[in-house]
Amino acid sequence: MSTQLSALLARAGAPLLDESNATEILEAGGADESFLLLFCGDPAQRPEVLDVAVIFPELLKAFSGRLRGAVVATSAEKALGKIYQVDVFPSLAVVRGGAAVGVIPRIRDWSEYVAKIDAMLDQAAGSVLRQGPRVTITYSHKGAEA
Repeated sequence: MSTQLSALLARAGAPLLDESNATEILEAGGADESFLLLFCGDPAQRPEVLDVAVIFPELLKAFSGRLRGAVVATSAEKALGKIYQVDVFPSLAVVRGGAAVGVIPRIRDWSEYVAKIDAMLDQAAGSVLRQGPRVTITYSHKGAEA
């Protein structure tokens, strides 16, 4: 993790999440506690990571009392990304009861973050992201020769 990114994330005061402590941290407050997880990715490949890292602590302040935060360790992003359905970096994932409620990929406008996170927090506690493929490939006979 770059020095600049580390400094930005230190502002958030959020714990670093990896495979060894994810269950303990995310389930410590019970099934009704919601977390905002930051999946950074490599800032050298994705410069918008730094923008999302600046927004992350501000979102935690905006949703204070409704949402706790955690930063996913670079070494655990692939494994935890599979669990919490994160395919794109950087992403913010809202997790409740150990399951993903929703994911917001890439950089967004502030109003979009607020609206999406608010909607995710308002969902029923048992509601999680749908399972299965995110893309369905179909075949069209349009233009096919007989």
